[in-house]
This record gives sequence, structure tokens and C-alpha cells, in this order.
Amino acid sequence: MTKLAWVARGISAVSGAVLLGALMAPSAAAQGVDHDPQPKKKTKASHPANAGKPAKQAGTVKPARSEDDREDEDRRKCSTSRDLATAAPDYLNFPGGLIFTVATDRHGHAFLNDSRNPGVWVNLGVLAHAPKCVTDTAASVTEANPGSLYITLQDRNGELRRATCTTSDAPFTRSNLVAACGTGFTTLQDTPV
Repeated sequence: MTKLAWVARGISAVSGAVLLGALMAPSAAAQGVDHDPQPKKKTKASHPANAGKPAKQAGTVKPARSEDDREDEDRRKCSTSRDLATAAPDYLNFPGGLIFTVATDRHGHAFLNDSRNPGVWVNLGVLAHAPKCVTDTAASVTEANPGSLYITLQDRNGELRRATCTTSDAPFTRSNLVAACGTGFTTLQDTPV
């Protein structure tokens, strides 16, 4: 009788293994499991833009990324809501209706518009030390002419940077903004973040 019990247990174990294999096979097939013992190398789809690029050789060291590449990657990763700030002098020594507008796009770039130059938006990224991912803006202007336009930008880490630009009778453009804003942006010390 004991032999019969051992045979029954053995058959039960084999049946369980077969049943488990039958249950696992459909799920493995659905997940696209490759049963080839040699892993296949992934090949990139042929694209006209890649035609002129040399193929990578095995064992080559990937060159270090340049600062420009890292900045481009940061720009791609930055996604913010749009923000807007305006400043207008009380028209003392300025033409009536003058408004300075600072705005951001959804990629964290900040722009300045001088209402004397309608439709022209100057990228504030041309100024030295400009934040890469702007999440908030502020602007204020003095009444004097020449006077000062203060542009404050907050980056995604909460750090505030301010540029002080000299106003004049000429509207701000890409060609005169760098000279008007001198050293560009400086970090406001002890920003509570």
C-alpha cells in the first residue's frame, strides 16, 4: 500500500508541474518572451537622419557631454505653466502707454516685450546668468528716464535672480538688451526656498 501512495504522490507532483507549465505558457507568450538562448541585439529603425552617422563600435567610450548638451537636456525636461508680469511708469519722461511685459512659455523660457516695439519678444536667455527653467516672473520700473527696469525670475528650484536694465528713449531689442542690462542676472541672496 505504501508503494501505491508514493506512486500517487509522484503522479500528483508531475501533474501539478505540467498544469503549472500550461498555465504559464500563455502568459509568457502574451508578454513576448523570447525563448532563444542567444539574446538578440536591438536594431534601430533606419532613418534618413541617421544615414550619415557612423556606426558605433563595440568597446568605444562615449564622449562626455558638453555643457551645451546638458543645457539642451534641461530645457527639454523643463515644463511649466505660463507666467506674466507687467510694469508701467506713470508716464513721467516716457511716452504715454508704455508697458514692459515679462512672460514665460511652457518650456521655462522668459521673454521681454517693450510696448514701443509691438510684437517683438526678446528672449531673456541672452543675458548672462539667466535661469534655465523659469517658473515665475516679476517686473518693476522707475519713473526716471533714463531709469531702471527690474526683472526678477524664479527658477524651478525656487532661486530668485534679478537683472537691472537701464531704460532710455529707445525700446528694448535683442541687439541693445545685453548692453542695457550690464552684468545680466544676479542671484538674490538668502532666497527663502
